[in-house]
Amino acid sequence: ESLWTTKASGSVRLRINEACREETTTEPLTVHQMFKTSVKRYGHLNALAYKKNNQWEKITFPEYYHCCRRAGKSFLKLELKRFHGVGILGSNSPEWFFSAIGGIMAGGILTGIYSTNCPEACHYVASDSKANIIMVENQKQLEKILQIRSRLPDLKAIVQYSGSPQQKLPNLYSWEEFLELGVDVSDSELDEMMDSQRANQCCTLIYTSGTTGRPKGVMLSHDNITWTAIHASRAGDVSAGDVQQETLVSYLPLSHIAAQMFDIWTAIQWGEMVYFAQPDALKGSLVTTLTEVNPSNHMGVPRVWEKIMEKVKEEISRCGYVKKKLVTWAMSVKKQFLFALADSLVLEKLRAQLGFSHCHKFFSGAAPIGMETIEFFLGLNICLYEVYGMSESTGPHFVSGPRAYKLPSCGKVIPGCRAKLSNMDSSNVGEVCCWGRNIFMGFLNMEDKTLEALDEEGWLRSGDLGRIDQDGFLYITGRIKELIITAGGENIPPVPIEEAVKKELPLISNAMLIGDKRKFLSLLLTLKTTEPTQELSLEAVQFCQHLGSQSTKVSDIIEGQDQEVYLAIQQGIDRVNAQATSNAQIIQKWTILPWDFSIAGGELGKNCTTLDWITQY
Repeated sequence: ESLWTTKASGSVRLRINEACREETTTEPLTVHQMFKTSVKRYGHLNALAYKKNNQWEKITFPEYYHCCRRAGKSFLKLELKRFHGVGILGSNSPEWFFSAIGGIMAGGILTGIYSTNCPEACHYVASDSKANIIMVENQKQLEKILQIRSRLPDLKAIVQYSGSPQQKLPNLYSWEEFLELGVDVSDSELDEMMDSQRANQCCTLIYTSGTTGRPKGVMLSHDNITWTAIHASRAGDVSAGDVQQETLVSYLPLSHIAAQMFDIWTAIQWGEMVYFAQPDALKGSLVTTLTEVNPSNHMGVPRVWEKIMEKVKEEISRCGYVKKKLVTWAMSVKKQFLFALADSLVLEKLRAQLGFSHCHKFFSGAAPIGMETIEFFLGLNICLYEVYGMSESTGPHFVSGPRAYKLPSCGKVIPGCRAKLSNMDSSNVGEVCCWGRNIFMGFLNMEDKTLEALDEEGWLRSGDLGRIDQDGFLYITGRIKELIITAGGENIPPVPIEEAVKKELPLISNAMLIGDKRKFLSLLLTLKTTEPTQELSLEAVQFCQHLGSQSTKVSDIIEGQDQEVYLAIQQGIDRVNAQATSNAQIIQKWTILPWDFSIAGGELGKNCTTLDWITQY
């Protein structure tokens, strides 16, 4: 009877509104039921492709389903308990998918673990989800689990899904050994387990990053997954495989809801073909994979789009004078009759070099994307469709697409979902609240946090501030918890000020405004570098050269107190200050940090040490 639960074995009342066609006409389905239907519909199509000996090996939908069943049988053999976690720690691969779906088929709960997690962070997730089996990619990830194994009383087995373990240990299996375990498990035993599952029960856990405390396990039901896979994709104008098969590249972390929905569940529902990128995709090989695959749609987080933008800018800067002028002209054309010429002469070739020659839908999600990035890609004749949502809404709640596009909005609410703004101010800005069959079951073992997230009627509080225009488009204006309240009692939204500084100063990578309970605002700045080095990016070097500075490293600017660069930064901040709506919003002090923000450095993520270096600077 309840809309929420905090127990892994709990069930919830589905949010079906009789007045809403999209809610009532979609029958609640389990993950297995959705998959089985898709196998019947797309049985003649390839589903997955991965690189082996530098060649693409392909897997059909029936083969995909069979591999998941084999994994499911092996999980049963290992005595996976109902509603216990199946942890997966590693890069995207067919085995990740087989383990995820096979674990759900066998009655477990899919629990992705971020591959960048330290051993203690892995321990928290594995312990909280009562993981019976943990799948690891390689020796590096295996060693993390071996360090904490003695403190995981529910752990029964570890499986290394890529290569063979370097040591022989009890209950440690290679992928091949794992699959052999289930050979004598009957089809009927697995079928019985799947038939016992209900759409309003938990099948997936998504752990939040934990930047404001302990990570929270977001419980998603079968219905959350299957309903969202159907309706969010319709809003994004995805084609069914038996009409025109979509292709995509899987590279974003699958422990995050955005990648999991886009790569696994939506692809199954709509018969898409998924190509797996290399493990080092985010370190530089992604574009190589894209140019081989030429996907029909692509999903990226803002930093991915920024990196692609930086790569294109770098390539343009290396062009000869005439070619550079031609590209610059093509990207600035606005008149329709000239635009078609510019596209065929120049832009089409640029898109092909990025692997986007056949790509028609480009999505950005998981974080706000800057207008500079959006406008740059528009210059390449690429519309970035922004998606708004959160783990607690099974990913998307508002979606932009070919039929719902207005800058700088996040699109319109998914048909079948609802949204409202609570506590609106005089500018019609309020907290974005969400309702629909995509809204989560609750936080695992955290009743207090669950009740904080849901209001008395069951609406999900996003914590984001926004406004909705007369056409239904959502504009995010800030975050409630991000509001800076100065010692003088002034409420200051930091994001618009930070974005304004970055727009004025192209060499700035990150800007962080400090001022809560303080007399005035200060700003921490990081410079654009070629990760992971301290060498300035090409764009930053060119910015310095334009000023007459010879700096090529962050240390050149900081240690040498580069006068040209420091003066230019101050002038940029002065221009931002000139637009301030009150004296309280004026930046009075700023400093450049010697490194950029990162998870590895401790500035981002669960073990964030931000307060330490704020105090230092």
